[in-house]
Amino acid sequence: MSRTDFSISKITNSVQILAGIYIHIPFCKQACYYCNFHYSTSIKQKDALIDAIIEEIDRRAPAWRTFQFDTIYFGGGTPSLLPVGDIAKILNKIYQTFSISVDSEITLEGNPDDLTSNKLKEIKSLGINRLSIGVQSFYDEDLQKLNRSHKAIQAEQVIESAQNTGFDNITIDLMYGIPGLTDKKLCSNIQKVLNYQIPHISAYALTVEPQTVLAWQIKKQIFPPVSDEQSARQFYLLSEMLSTRAYGHYEISNFAKKNYVSQHNSHYWNNVPYLGLGPAAHSYKTRQRRWNIANNALYIKKLKTDNYYEQEVLSRRDIYNELLMTGLRTAKGVNLNDIKGLGEKYFEYLQRQIDKYVENKQLIIESNHLKPHPAHWFVIEGIIRDLFMV
Repeated sequence: MSRTDFSISKITNSVQILAGIYIHIPFCKQACYYCNFHYSTSIKQKDALIDAIIEEIDRRAPAWRTFQFDTIYFGGGTPSLLPVGDIAKILNKIYQTFSISVDSEITLEGNPDDLTSNKLKEIKSLGINRLSIGVQSFYDEDLQKLNRSHKAIQAEQVIESAQNTGFDNITIDLMYGIPGLTDKKLCSNIQKVLNYQIPHISAYALTVEPQTVLAWQIKKQIFPPVSDEQSARQFYLLSEMLSTRAYGHYEISNFAKKNYVSQHNSHYWNNVPYLGLGPAAHSYKTRQRRWNIANNALYIKKLKTDNYYEQEVLSRRDIYNELLMTGLRTAKGVNLNDIKGLGEKYFEYLQRQIDKYVENKQLIIESNHLKPHPAHWFVIEGIIRDLFMV
């Protein structure tokens, strides 16, 4: 089935507002020790959940009629676990229901052990034009520590197979700050990315989240503690290697060659509306934030009663905090006119809060944008918290 085989919606009534669609597929083959996302290692409810997502599309459609979607993102969990027929079923329903841009970016997250050569061909035939591959490391010892389900050789094979299938828009996840991951090994990981000419990299420090297996292992001294010094050093090492090789460091965790910036994730950072479907998925538009219940069985059951989500209306203070939280994670920074538009008290408060950071050159102001200085990007989240209005 090709993308043109879908029954595409013919909505034409002044569709002008761009937005993105996120579909949360909450299934994983096994639990990564560091993960705190919503997922299940059981697929017993898979069919019922796919039907529930289809039903949610119908329920959400009336409120999103005036939007045109230019990105679709299958995240999780591990969407590549799904049979291609299930992915096609969801995509077909989206195309029947919403207005989708002809040149939309359609991303599927996948693990190397799921993406066989045949499956890659079938995925591409659906019109999916961007792959996000969860590599994390090209060393088996790192993957074993994290309880990843694939081997390093599978990651290399999948990258080659995806490229041979015709995928040119590929991003891979890399992790740094893993105990035992030396700077030399990290450089080797980065060099493999460069050798394969992967156009986009998402790089994350190993983070100890509460109530994860990793947190328990560290507490019981089964796993060594994560070193902030190692993570900071490797962050700047990674940034330097990629930035000097034509990769733009456009967001704290993301690097891209020209024309390969993630359009979907950029919607989040630029406060563009997005529709979230599936358990634990979040949505945002016109100052309203909404999130679905993070429980597969309850999501399926409560969808029938329209009691499957919570929501809030953002205050001006909330919007001020979100502009800083999203904007200061990016190289573009925060447009100060957006802060002024909230009211004089917010702009004056920000001016007072940033004085010491501008003086210390941790933050800079260029072209009326407040930006993180590249040398202090690793600590930007602490700075952002200090700028918040509480």
